[in-house]
Amino acid sequence: MLIGEVSRRSGVSTRMLRHYDTLGLVSPTGRTVGGYREYAAQDIRRLFHVECLRTLGLSLHDAKRALDDPDFAPTALVGELIEHTRARIAAEQELLRNLERIDAAAPTQWGEVTKIVALLRGLESESGDRRQQAVLSQHPAATLPVAAVAEAALSEEDPNVAGALRWSLARAAGGGLTELASGLDAPQSLSRRRAVLAIAAVPTAEATDLLRRALTDIDPTVREPAALALGSRRVSEAAPVLLEMIIAGHSDIEAAEILGVLADTTATTDALVEQMRHALDHTADPATRLRITQALAEIPGTAARATLYELTDDRDRTVAGTAASVIRTRRRREAH
Repeated sequence: MLIGEVSRRSGVSTRMLRHYDTLGLVSPTGRTVGGYREYAAQDIRRLFHVECLRTLGLSLHDAKRALDDPDFAPTALVGELIEHTRARIAAEQELLRNLERIDAAAPTQWGEVTKIVALLRGLESESGDRRQQAVLSQHPAATLPVAAVAEAALSEEDPNVAGALRWSLARAAGGGLTELASGLDAPQSLSRRRAVLAIAAVPTAEATDLLRRALTDIDPTVREPAALALGSRRVSEAAPVLLEMIIAGHSDIEAAEILGVLADTTATTDALVEQMRHALDHTADPATRLRITQALAEIPGTAARATLYELTDDRDRTVAGTAASVIRTRRRREAH
C-alpha cells in the first residue's frame, strides 16, 4: 500500500507518515521499483498502534519505546499520563471559569475584556500587594466579574486584600451574593465568617436576609459580625447576640453602642432591659457586670433608667459608681 492510500485510510497526513519513518517509529518495509514507500500489513498494524497510544497522550518517543522495548512497563508511564491529564483538565476548567466570568460581566468593548483578564490574573498572584492592587486599580464604573471577586473574598487570608474585595463587592450593589451565600454553608467557620463580612458590605435587602441566617450560626465569630451589621441596619433580631457579645466581652463597646441605637428604634426596649437585668442577677463576674452596666448607659427609656438607679446601691462599688456616673451624665444632657 502506497503512502497516499495509507494516509487516506488512516487519517494520518503524508507529512506525518514521513516524519514517523524518519524517527523509525513506523517505517514501510518495502519500496516500489520507482522508490516509493510501500507499507505492508504489519506496518499498518503498527501505525494504528502508534495512533492508539497517541490518543492516550504518549509522546512519539514514548510510543516508540512502548512498541520496541520488550521490558517496557506501562504502569509508571500511565500514572504520569493520569497526572498530566488531570493538570490539563484543571487548566481547561480554570480557562472555562474565566471565560464564563467574562461572559457574565457582559463587557461591550475589548478594552473591558483585557481589564477583566488583568484583574483575574492579579487575583491569582501569590503577592498580597499585587492582589490588592489588582482590585483597587479597577475604575468604579468598570465592568466587574463579581462572581470571581466573591469567590476570592471567601478564600482571601490577607486582611488588606479582603477589605479591598469587600469594597469592590459593595459597589457592585448586590452582585456576587449568590456565591457569598454559598459561603454561609461552608463547613469551616473561617469561610463562613469571611462570607458574613463580605455580605455585610453589600447594602441591599437580600444581603440583610442572608445576614439574618448567620445570626443562628453555632460559632460566635460568625454570628457576632452578622449581629453588628444587622444592628447597624436597625434589625431587632440582632439584639440577643449583641447582648451576648457584651456579656462575653467581645467587641462589647461597639455592641453596646449599636444596641443603644437599636433600642431607640424598637418597641422591645423594655424586654431588652429585662434581659440585661437577668444577666446581672445571674452573673457574679465583676467585669461582666460592669460591662452590662456600661451598656445600660446606651439604652434609652425609663426601664434602663430605673435599673441604673437600682445599681447605685449595688454591692460592687465599681458597678455602683459607674451607674451613678451614668445617671449624672444623663441629667446634664437632659438639662441642656
